[in-house]
Amino acid sequence: MVEEARRRGHEVTPVSRKAAAGAEVGDARVVADVVRLSAGSDLVISATRPVDGQEDQLVEAARALVAGVARTGARLLLVGGAATLVTPEGHTVQEAPDFPDELKPIARACAGQLEVCLADRAADWTYLSPPSVLEPGERTGVFRVGRDEQVGSTISVEDLAVALLDEAETPRHRGVRFTVGY
Repeated sequence: MVEEARRRGHEVTPVSRKAAAGAEVGDARVVADVVRLSAGSDLVISATRPVDGQEDQLVEAARALVAGVARTGARLLLVGGAATLVTPEGHTVQEAPDFPDELKPIARACAGQLEVCLADRAADWTYLSPPSVLEPGERTGVFRVGRDEQVGSTISVEDLAVALLDEAETPRHRGVRFTVGY
């Protein structure tokens, strides 16, 4: 996502919880860090996945992110999960009979993350639910866009970045969730 944003000529400030080359230090779960790092910015993009066993950090981060950007006026693009997308069969991805047990904790956390956004009325947020399969691949720029219904079960990391930056540059999903896929 950073590479796609820079490729399009955007100024990017990566943030990491630990000191890393070229990144600011901050924690998305801490409102003061969100305020400090988003002040003066047009947009905040959050695309993280906690380690197994710490999935609830997604909900903590969502709360702090929406509270922080509400204070600074920056827009928030939050990349979440596919668990709550509705499949062509009419159930959510996480309700599918073959949904793996080991993914249920992250699925619940992503659902909670989306609930935080949907309940918020102060921040300018957009929630992107990628499809279930997200893998490195080709940057084609060709994919389908939907709202709550699964439009594809896969997308490349590169095309997810394209979709995210398209939304950043031309907002079409403010205050709602959208999805992309092949």
